[in-house]
Amino acid sequence: MPAPDAYTQDQLAKLLGTPRAPVILDVRDAGDAGADLRCLPGAVMLGDAPAPAWAKAGPVAVVCQQGRKRAQGVAALLRAEGVAAQYLDGGFEGWRAAGLPLISPAALPPRDAEGRTRWVTRNRPKIDRIACPWLIRRFLDPRAVFLFVAAPEVEAVAALTGAAPFDIEGARFSHRGELCSFDALLDAFGLALPALDTLATVVRGADTARPDLAPEAAGLLAVSLGLSRMFQDDLAQLDAGLLVYDALYRWARDARGENHDWTGKA
Repeated sequence: MPAPDAYTQDQLAKLLGTPRAPVILDVRDAGDAGADLRCLPGAVMLGDAPAPAWAKAGPVAVVCQQGRKRAQGVAALLRAEGVAAQYLDGGFEGWRAAGLPLISPAALPPRDAEGRTRWVTRNRPKIDRIACPWLIRRFLDPRAVFLFVAAPEVEAVAALTGAAPFDIEGARFSHRGELCSFDALLDAFGLALPALDTLATVVRGADTARPDLAPEAAGLLAVSLGLSRMFQDDLAQLDAGLLVYDALYRWARDARGENHDWTGKA
């Protein structure tokens, strides 16, 4: 039976990719972190550094190599400060052994003074430019900052701000042949989850005029175009669009086999 102050592997895996996911603090020492450079999706690599003030809003999941003294100690210290903190039972080794998702964080852009990554793309987003921020916020950096600017200025703004450009020609995270920027992010960070693969197909179909790829692609296109006409502010549109992708992810993960019919019977 898991300890009351611990997340089981399954509990944390089910929260991953949802708005209810905790802040994940990786406190592995330099030797352990250097032996496998990957980390849990969205994790902040702390090592021996103290938890940042913004993380103390909680909830927090603390991860060390095996779920022992380092994670349990940091979680206990945070709880003493009133933070809803738990450690990951089995730690990084248990997560890896269970075949649960890990990312390669080397491709992340530099973090700003507040520990956030920055990303920049063309303004007036429709599909890929909402799908990519959703993926980044839910699996790479929950506090990521997104800049929407005129297409000719993306490269210059990236150089000025240190933001990573995406979904624009020449950028690392952009279309490649028949694949979308969403696909490029999955590949660059080694994110492999069946639900994300399903969602990627839907995004690809909607974003590249190939609704035959998935029955849901035409619906995503319709909703995305509708959202683009409801909002003048790109960030407000992004906030609304995140809910669409939250719902699509949960459908892809948990509800693909469920049908709905109306019988009208009391």
